[in-house]
Amino acid sequence: MNRKRTVLSNCLRYAVERELLTSLPLDRVDRTPPETDDEIDFRFVPGPKLARKLIEAVGAQGERGRHLIAFFGCLYYAANRPGEAVNLREEDFTLPEEGWGEVLLSSSTPRVGSGWTDTGESFDSRGLKKRARKATRAAPIPPILVPMVREHIKEFGVAEDGRLFRAVRGGHLLSKEYGELWKAARLAVLSDSEAASPLAEVPYSLRHAGVSLWLESGVSPAEVARRAGHSIAVLFRFYAKAIHRSQERSNRQIEQALEVTEKEG
Repeated sequence: MNRKRTVLSNCLRYAVERELLTSLPLDRVDRTPPETDDEIDFRFVPGPKLARKLIEAVGAQGERGRHLIAFFGCLYYAANRPGEAVNLREEDFTLPEEGWGEVLLSSSTPRVGSGWTDTGESFDSRGLKKRARKATRAAPIPPILVPMVREHIKEFGVAEDGRLFRAVRGGHLLSKEYGELWKAARLAVLSDSEAASPLAEVPYSLRHAGVSLWLESGVSPAEVARRAGHSIAVLFRFYAKAIHRSQERSNRQIEQALEVTEKEG
């Protein structure tokens, strides 16, 4: 509702600027928005074991599944947004022979519909979410993702502009295509009751799972927010339960350390 209100307000402001309206009528509307709960429902966020099974199930969906297994790996292991991952290029990656690598994110291409873009394409090229147009975000990628990306490049190569992930005919990868593969993977892995629930319902669930894993592993919220491209405020709003569990574990570790110190003293 807030997003739609903002869009409507911008349209009306433009009408005032063009002198089609004398004032902004939206300011006269008194509305109390309903209370909302932005916090993620972790009952439906896949855990590490299930996330891996789902990604493997994507790879089992024929050639297209193999083509996109590294795409879904980026959503989980690097917590990329789908709109960021579809635009990844070979030069964005640092892929060492061993150990951790890195991916440098610089743009996002969310699908918005051809009627809303200047080019007539169904996607829009933008900067990273909530950042300046030319801002970048470097994110470490774990050793399990590095060979996935290497193998993808070896088997499928890259597009003429360097993009790793393409549509069937080589164009821009759309949410409909990778969404259909995700649905097939869910049906292959989940039970009937699980598949009917919101468990891992959309590919974005992998990003939630990745961020949650970092928090529950004890990574500081500030570092998690940096890697995921969140503000601290947004992280606390959406991942409060995961942060709380991490803090409880940290408290126990501090208590244990204090007990050892007291005994030695």
